[in-house]
Amino acid sequence: SGLWRTIDDRTGFSKALVRMDMAKDGSYQGTIVKIIPRPDYTPQEFCKKCPAPYTNKPMLGLLVLTGLKASSRDGYYVDGKVMDPLSGRIYDGKARLSKDGRRLSMRGYVGVSMLGRSQSWVRESESALTTDKYK
Repeated sequence: SGLWRTIDDRTGFSKALVRMDMAKDGSYQGTIVKIIPRPDYTPQEFCKKCPAPYTNKPMLGLLVLTGLKASSRDGYYVDGKVMDPLSGRIYDGKARLSKDGRRLSMRGYVGVSMLGRSQSWVRESESALTTDKYK
């Protein structure tokens, strides 16, 4: 749980702050709570390519991670669904939390985990929501 800064695996730039919370079923879900602009790129305001019921919804407040559950291995999470709001694709997801609890390696894939992409998520403090340190 908590606030996480997502790092784009292709550009290395921060993309967004995502709040991870536990759902009623005990799984984790993640919602975009802040979009981090990067140089020479204007972020999308709405999820144009997302499938229903997310089509044309604002990026802020968008649920991008659902169903992530703790596995029997300490620090590992499985059975999630991760949505890429830029492409609209939904991937199977799994994650691994670093031993110090500061970094989450999020893996999205289709079918086999080897055929996917990994992204780093870094734990942030609540003050990251009110600061402009990412501009």
